[in-house]
Amino acid sequence: MKKIILSISFLLLVIKVAAQQDPEYTHYMYNMNVVNPAYATGTQAMLDLGVLYRSQWAGAIGAPKTFNFFGHIPLNKKVEMGASIISDDIGDGALKEDNFYADFAYVLDVSTKAKLSLGLKAGFTSFKTNFNGFVLETGDSSTDEAFSENRSTVFPNIGVGAYYFTDNYYLGLSAPNLFSSKHIEERSGINAFGSEKIHLFFTGGYVFNLSDTFKLKPAFMTRMVQGSAVSLDLSANVLFNEKFELGAAYRFDDAVSALMSVKVSPSISVGYAYDYTTSNFGQFNSGTHEVFVLFNIDLLGKGFDKSPRFF
Repeated sequence: MKKIILSISFLLLVIKVAAQQDPEYTHYMYNMNVVNPAYATGTQAMLDLGVLYRSQWAGAIGAPKTFNFFGHIPLNKKVEMGASIISDDIGDGALKEDNFYADFAYVLDVSTKAKLSLGLKAGFTSFKTNFNGFVLETGDSSTDEAFSENRSTVFPNIGVGAYYFTDNYYLGLSAPNLFSSKHIEERSGINAFGSEKIHLFFTGGYVFNLSDTFKLKPAFMTRMVQGSAVSLDLSANVLFNEKFELGAAYRFDDAVSALMSVKVSPSISVGYAYDYTTSNFGQFNSGTHEVFVLFNIDLLGKGFDKSPRFF
């Protein structure tokens, strides 16, 4: 019985958290167009594809699991397009959210070395709940009307972003969801769970050429959303021989992380990250695991740029 009570309490907690924060990523520098539709590379005829899976708070009952598929391609020197699918599962199916988005970015030349990209994101979200398992486990119906029936809703969303970049660094500002909506509406004085709030992201990164063999890649991501504390992620990766990458990250008041990636071929990279929870919630889980696979496909078969980009 104690385990069941803890399970339900945890689910309520993560639903409240989900109302305030979109899914978190430790490898945020590799799936940038998910949070910023203006993300651009400037490498024509290069199709970038990626998949990312994140199992958060391993060992905790009902812990979030997130799957991403994302793609990006420049159509010409000025226009770049992208797409993403984000599936977020909380409570082992109790709350499931699937997002489908398309991105459009227009790139402006600021100088001979710098570009400014302006982007628009549009799509829709499918939101579903299934609380049947909790009724069966407890043997009693919930008195909270918000959990009295399952819901299935589809609603549209749009986002905007700006992305300034050179060959060595980038800065981005974006709001990937401009519509505030309630996934579970308030009824009979019951407060709504799962409200979608506007998220604001500020990102940046730099590539320091330490030598012909080593490169240092610091990066940051700041998330701001109404009703939640500002979240700041800092990371630093060391790239060796343009193939092997090791790094560390810190999410203030939340987690420390170890990151790694390997370019297994000129067109395929794989990576892994482990987050150790530093907050009080760390006693209830054994950490977070995140894996990704990136594909860089040269559609024209002309070979990779002699001065490759590293973000």
